[in-house]
Amino acid sequence: MGQQQLQQLSQELQEIEEQIEGLQGNVQQLQQEKHDVDEAIEALDTLESDSTVQVPLGGGAYLRATIEDIDEVIVDLGADYAAEFEEDDAVDALENRKDRLDDQIEDVNEDITELEAESSELEQQAQQLQQQAMQQQMQQMGQGQGQGPDE
Repeated sequence: MGQQQLQQLSQELQEIEEQIEGLQGNVQQLQQEKHDVDEAIEALDTLESDSTVQVPLGGGAYLRATIEDIDEVIVDLGADYAAEFEEDDAVDALENRKDRLDDQIEDVNEDITELEAESSELEQQAQQLQQQAMQQQMQQMGQGQGQGPDE
């Protein structure tokens, strides 16, 4: 029975570790998205009309373009929607998006912390089962060998 419990705990620990790794990947993606938003905010703060920029076309290809009017900024709102904003409003929209990303990162980190606590608890249970199994083995070995001669 003890060996079966150990195998089950081991499997649960592995599943939790995989969940933690997946969530850590999510955090990295969210942090990258936040970094991209920061770069967009910085660009809006530094660029001016008639500036030349490189526009990504996809596949690693870029095109040089001149900014006609920095006051008209199209911002991705998510869910395949975008809206045109004036520069200051665009920065505000990006700051709000950054705040939402911070909240998402915090939520995912909390989930990771909970899973790590659960993992630690399961590891302790596994150690207890291993100790119990070793004690039972020692007792069985002691009984099987019998007692030494009385002096």
